[in-house]
Amino acid sequence: MNLTLYIGNKNYSSWSFRPWLAMKAANIAFREVLIPIYAGADDKQRILDVSPAGKVPVLTDGDVTVWDSIAIIEYLAEKFPGAGLWPKDTAARAHARAISAEMHGGFGALRRECGMNIHRPIRPKALSDEARENIARVQEIWTGCRARYGQAGPFLFGAFTAADAMYAPVVHRFRTYAIEVSQPVRAYMEAMLAHPAFAEWTEQALAETLVIERFEAD
Repeated sequence: MNLTLYIGNKNYSSWSFRPWLAMKAANIAFREVLIPIYAGADDKQRILDVSPAGKVPVLTDGDVTVWDSIAIIEYLAEKFPGAGLWPKDTAARAHARAISAEMHGGFGALRRECGMNIHRPIRPKALSDEARENIARVQEIWTGCRARYGQAGPFLFGAFTAADAMYAPVVHRFRTYAIEVSQPVRAYMEAMLAHPAFAEWTEQALAETLVIERFEAD
């Protein structure tokens, strides 16, 4: 097996979650290597040994190294064109890439105020107006995709795609922080939570014992 995906803690590493989920859902075989994040200098060096950016996730494929979640997904989409990582329809595929790029580069307040922590007891917290605007925009994206492209299945574009993988950590954030959502958004979240690969990551995250104090303050 040539493909190796280096990831961080499953409880906390939202960026690792995205390509891992995309690969699992698409039945792309890979070897998984977990390098704990925020755990010490040795682990930072282990990441630097495989990635010049010093961050996870990192995908290696023989002598090819790809870092950053969306770059990894695009590399895999080229390498496995039949895996269905992006929708087949041109317009749907363009839309999926656009919303994935928006997720990749945006929603800073939501990220800061609602960090991914699957162990966290489900309860709300006070959020800034900017975070609430982020939440409203995510719901707008999800309901818009479902209405326009999702008639053939329960995911954003019907079948599961890389766009669902890009938004997967937000599903956990909405659940963990007890975010009030519309019924169509709730239905989409339930479909994601029930996806076998999503459930596998969640189960393994809950089995982790490493606690990172910076994520436990709220």
